[in-house]
Amino acid sequence: MKMIIVTTVEEYKSEVFKLFKKAGVESFSESDIDGYKSAAPLMYTSSWFPSEKGGAASNMFFSFTEEEKVTELFKLIKQFNENSETTNPIRAVEIPIERTV
Repeated sequence: MKMIIVTTVEEYKSEVFKLFKKAGVESFSESDIDGYKSAAPLMYTSSWFPSEKGGAASNMFFSFTEEEKVTELFKLIKQFNENSETTNPIRAVEIPIERTV
């Protein structure tokens, strides 16, 4: 059993759903998050409220699933990112699970 965590910008939320379905990942959770990148100080001073640093609307998904489904999902995410012209690719990590209850 593995745990996978997938993050993406809001625009790709429906694509992640499709990728999970294609990979056979049937059960997962999703949460809205704010994504941040380090920006040059000039960007902060050019806003109306320079003390506020806004994040990008993003999503985080996680699932506990079988290794073969994780392998397939990573293959599909890699293909998606290679065919997409974006500076915000879908990101994923795989975490081994030692124990479950």
